[in-house]
Amino acid sequence: MSTSLRAQEFCQRALTDRDNFWSEQAKAIHWEHPIDQVCDFSRPPFSRWFVGGKTNLCYNAVDRHLPGRAAQPALHFISTEVETERTFTFQELYDEVNTFAAVLRSLGLRRGDRAVIYLPMIPEAAFAMLACVRIGVIHSVVFAGFAPAALATRIDDAEATVLITADIGLRGGKVVPLKRLADEAVALAKLSPKSVLVCNRGLDPKIPWTEGRDVDYATFRKDHEKEVVPVEWLESTESSYLLYTSGTTSKPKGVQRDTGGYAVALATSMQYLFAGEPGEVMFAAADVGWAVGHSYGVYGPLIHGMTTVFYEGLPIKPDGGIWWKIVERFHVSVMFTSPTAIRTLKRQDPALLKKYDTSSLQRLYLAGEPMDEPSWSWISEALGIPVIDNYWQTETGWPILALLPKIEPPKIKPGSPGIPMPGYDARIVDPTTGQTLPPNEKGILALGLPLPPGCMPTVWKDDQMFSEHYCGRFSEVHLYSTFDYAIQDEDGYFFILGRSDDVINVAGHRLGTREIEETICSHPQVAEAAAVGASDELKGQAIHCFVVAKQDLPDSDSQARLQKEIESVVVSNLGAFSRPAAIHIIRALPKTRSGKILRRAILAAAEGRETGDLSTLEDPVALEAIREIIQKQAGR
Repeated sequence: MSTSLRAQEFCQRALTDRDNFWSEQAKAIHWEHPIDQVCDFSRPPFSRWFVGGKTNLCYNAVDRHLPGRAAQPALHFISTEVETERTFTFQELYDEVNTFAAVLRSLGLRRGDRAVIYLPMIPEAAFAMLACVRIGVIHSVVFAGFAPAALATRIDDAEATVLITADIGLRGGKVVPLKRLADEAVALAKLSPKSVLVCNRGLDPKIPWTEGRDVDYATFRKDHEKEVVPVEWLESTESSYLLYTSGTTSKPKGVQRDTGGYAVALATSMQYLFAGEPGEVMFAAADVGWAVGHSYGVYGPLIHGMTTVFYEGLPIKPDGGIWWKIVERFHVSVMFTSPTAIRTLKRQDPALLKKYDTSSLQRLYLAGEPMDEPSWSWISEALGIPVIDNYWQTETGWPILALLPKIEPPKIKPGSPGIPMPGYDARIVDPTTGQTLPPNEKGILALGLPLPPGCMPTVWKDDQMFSEHYCGRFSEVHLYSTFDYAIQDEDGYFFILGRSDDVINVAGHRLGTREIEETICSHPQVAEAAAVGASDELKGQAIHCFVVAKQDLPDSDSQARLQKEIESVVVSNLGAFSRPAAIHIIRALPKTRSGKILRRAILAAAEGRETGDLSTLEDPVALEAIREIIQKQAGR
């Protein structure tokens, strides 16, 4: 079951012969100006990759393929929400991206400016991203499920000049009024964008409009159609985009991505990890608002000369066979999705999977949350192909742990995402000292520095957070902390055990408990709140909120009213995907004598487990109150 010597040597060489290894990988992309230095690590923990080299993500994803792939499909778009299907060749993608870039330039956007993209899974989302990086504008895609307050926070932090949105989005037939939500966000933002560029799908007949600020993309598209916008050749270390991620801080962190290092990392992972061939089709069933959508829905496949699939819709609408229909329709060879999606499909009619010809599919990749063995076994047997887990973070931009099908046939251990990918010096360390632990001993998964190409070089406008929060967690050694508990077995395979910080992973959506708690506490009747991520069979984790009211609530009706109001506050501020699975009104939160909320005990109570030693509790009655509520919930 262990990895072969070839795979181990390949990955190890990226550490022991770093500059030569990455110099070789860098040949997979176009450089307008050669590289002066492969890695500058003169200012730890900050690293700069391919210093002096000049390149462009859009050129590598689109322009350079035109001589040999102009007529090859670059993007297939399917929407089961509006029953639409379109295909764009590389030539057509080039034309659309240039037109979009010309529109952005007409709005005054220039190299180094920021644009926030708040779009559903429509082709214009890819056009906008590629157009931004073409002209050196830093884009920040915000998931179109986020509420106005969350969008406003990201607009302000990025100091965005332009907001790009649509009239509406659709999910399962439910209308998401994106333009109206965007208007609310702009009103909330302290630094309002100068322009709001609207991709009007014609689905909202009464779309609100602010003259002098709002711009109709279709009108400007006609004015700039067929224009060719020159590529901005960026120094490798210049920023390409920002992507915000939740964590222990109440304010989302702006993960900053460079240009050259990211392009090389994607080219390397597409070649060896995803092992697709140029001309083949990759279907990453992930929204562009998340890291997977960036790396393997847009940039990765296109850089590698593959066709990418954009799907607007649910995996079970019109029925649980829609994804397999897409695989058959477009001869998909590589697919990427989440464990939650597989668990959802597992509940559908098994005949739907056999209804379609999936013989083109060579490998299925899963990431975003831990994969349970029964669901892995089910989909592996159903498809009869390797199902490869992989583990990474928004911060890293590409997998930390996976397998390498291009090097060797994948030797899969169910429950493990695999071994460290090239450039990742992964180790299990003591949570306090950072000292490396022996095999099969639980600790924190940490990464030696420098981080490989593609990983964030820093946090947007906050070098101190990168240095202290991510790379200063251990007392005796300088390492990057993933904040995940894990073990490594004697064969070198890693197994992820869960978070060491207060992050809840709901179907791949990361939410910081502090974000949720501060949102709940904004309600005038709430005195205190604690949020935990309890185990959930389908989504991995579900949000359970424990709330202390400022005044006693005399009856069940008043409690139910407060619960409904709290739910509304959370959804309206953070988005529908943050909807709590349960809200419990309690008289006190369990705390240690030092005043720290005992989240371990709250989580155990929420999951119906033993709470363990409670000797440090200031008020044991508080925990008993939680137990009673859980028992009542279970008895319903």
